[in-house]
Amino acid sequence: MTEGPHFAPVSFAVKRGIPCRARTRGRRSTWRFLHDPPVIGGVHAIVFSEDAEAARAFFRDVLELPHVDAHGGWLIFALPPAELAVHPTSPDDSGRHELYLMCDDLERTTADLKARGVELVSPVSDEGWGLLTRLRIPGGGEIGLYEPRHPSPLGALPDASKGTTRTD
Repeated sequence: MTEGPHFAPVSFAVKRGIPCRARTRGRRSTWRFLHDPPVIGGVHAIVFSEDAEAARAFFRDVLELPHVDAHGGWLIFALPPAELAVHPTSPDDSGRHELYLMCDDLERTTADLKARGVELVSPVSDEGWGLLTRLRIPGGGEIGLYEPRHPSPLGALPDASKGTTRTD
C-alpha cells in the first residue's frame, strides 16, 4: 500500500492538517464529524397542543428550556443533544413517532418535576434499556421521560459534556 494522506492514520493526518476519511467500522469518527459535518445539522421537533400557551409556559417555566421568540409569542426551544432510534412495529402502528426527554437520574428528576407541579402519568418502569415514565404536558398530551441504560452515540460528539452521554 502506498503511503500518503489517504492511507495515513487519522492522528497523522489531523496533526498535519491533511483532509482524510477515517475508517471506523461503519461509524463516523469524531474528527470527521468536526471537519466534515453530516448533512443533517439538527432536529426540529414539534409538540401539538390544544392549549399552545400552556404548553409553551410548561417548557419555558417548568422545564426552563432556553428559547427564542420567533414572532408574537411563538417560542422555539433549544433542546439538549438528541438521539434518534428506529424501532420495528406492526403495519397498524407504522408512521407513529414519539418524543422522549432524557435525564441522568430519573429519581432525582421526577422528584424535582413533582415539586414544580408536573403530573407524572405512569409509574417508573424498568424497561431494561432504561428507566421510563411519562409526564403530562398542559394541553399537549403526554411525553416520555427516561434514564437511558443503553449505549449512546452522544458520548462521541465533540461537546459530550452536555446532556446524557452514557456510552457503556
